[in-house]
Amino acid sequence: MKHDPRLTPARPDIAAAHLSGTVNSDRFVEGRAMRVALPLLPLTMKPDPEAPLDTQLLFGEVFTVYDVDDNTGLAWGQSGRDGYVGWVPHAGLEPPATPTHHVTQPLALLYAEPEMKGRPVDALPYLAQVEVIGQSGRWLELAEGGWLPGRHLSDAPDRGDWVTLAERFTDAPYLWGGRSVLGLDCSALVQLARMGAGHDCPRDSDMQQALGAALPLDGPFQRGDLMFWKGHVGIMLDAEIMLHANAFHMAVRQERLTLARDRIAAQGDGPMTAARRLS
Repeated sequence: MKHDPRLTPARPDIAAAHLSGTVNSDRFVEGRAMRVALPLLPLTMKPDPEAPLDTQLLFGEVFTVYDVDDNTGLAWGQSGRDGYVGWVPHAGLEPPATPTHHVTQPLALLYAEPEMKGRPVDALPYLAQVEVIGQSGRWLELAEGGWLPGRHLSDAPDRGDWVTLAERFTDAPYLWGGRSVLGLDCSALVQLARMGAGHDCPRDSDMQQALGAALPLDGPFQRGDLMFWKGHVGIMLDAEIMLHANAFHMAVRQERLTLARDRIAAQGDGPMTAARRLS
């Protein structure tokens, strides 16, 4: 059986203990659960700090460590949020905690004190997970240190229209492998919006192509339908307009599906490969 290396914590020399008997490896080890201690933590498939970005982990997300390379300072393991496997800076991890809330704004400023006129000390991305331990007026105190406006946190998913969540990222810069308003790619836009609405969602566009039910490539389409090309995905805002993070605009933009489809084909990236309707 072939295993997807993006989702399977297994290498020829080491693998997760729960995979014993299903993959070949020199040794099997129990992982150690850690959490992301930085606003964004880069993950790469290669054990090289300079390797191209494959994805990012968000503050507070769990990462199970199976191996640490002391030479590079990288830890190899698997994300607890979407199952992605790779290498992250070990120094960006800390012991696990018990999150109570998540960030609901595209970017939330973290303050040293519960004071509007204070200076921010950091910024946390959408869906960052935090533990609230106190309150002062409209401000919530975090176990991790600092204060956030209570309006920027929630202890429950937003069960409304998930496409509205995606629209909040309009004009955010495009970044291959990115997962925040500071830079994100096409599949991250889909993933973040779906997760924000309480739905599990895989990381990459080819994985997302398994979601929902197939539609004819000529439509008709409606809000929330997903359009796929090889290595690309977009979200329909209505029957004609699509929202997508793309390398042509180097940003998240709205445009007519017909225009995007013709341009993508003209630049040699092929035709649409699938259209899916989510439940």
